[in-house]
Amino acid sequence: MKQPLRIDFVSDIACPWCAVGLPSLELALSRIGEAVDTTFVVHPFELNPEMGKEGELIVDYVGRKYGSTPEQVAANQAVIRERGASVGFTFGPRTRIYNTFDAHRLLHWAGLEGKQLPLKRALLQAYHGDGKAPSDHDVLVKAAESVGLDAGQARKVLQSGDYANEVRAEERQYQAMGIHSVPAVIINNRYLVTGAQPVEAFEEAIKQALTE
Repeated sequence: MKQPLRIDFVSDIACPWCAVGLPSLELALSRIGEAVDTTFVVHPFELNPEMGKEGELIVDYVGRKYGSTPEQVAANQAVIRERGASVGFTFGPRTRIYNTFDAHRLLHWAGLEGKQLPLKRALLQAYHGDGKAPSDHDVLVKAAESVGLDAGQARKVLQSGDYANEVRAEERQYQAMGIHSVPAVIINNRYLVTGAQPVEAFEEAIKQALTE
């Protein structure tokens, strides 16, 4: 009999470490194999909720927020590219960071349609792999369509403002739990793993959670 396993993945499309953490976590789950019956739920987190739709240059944003120089930004991006390659994710050129609230609303709807995780992957690829703006409704609709969601319904969700209250409520919930950086992975509602951990670290954390 398979053991039930619940994974709650708190993240933001704008977060490059989330683009590393998700495939790393999925590789860990694949190593554990068919011994578990996994429920995987994606939750919203916004790194830059006040940002306009047009976005901002990454070097300006990171310099203002963290005090990083352009050279430090470039070095950090090189590290992220290397980590991504180790888990099969290829980062493309990214010069801007964007508001992701509409993308999170679309992900909430995709969860109701049973396509949340595939859409999450598609959105991470669109931004971090292909350099497309996750605030652009055309980009979001195309990503939704690519995973089998109805394009017309996706555009209707985006234009209507649906699920805004639900997304904000989830964001407040996880902030109240003390989550202030992402990715954050909650295993079986009990164990918190923070950051884009290596595959082996995720695998060990999941196994430990299952034994306890």
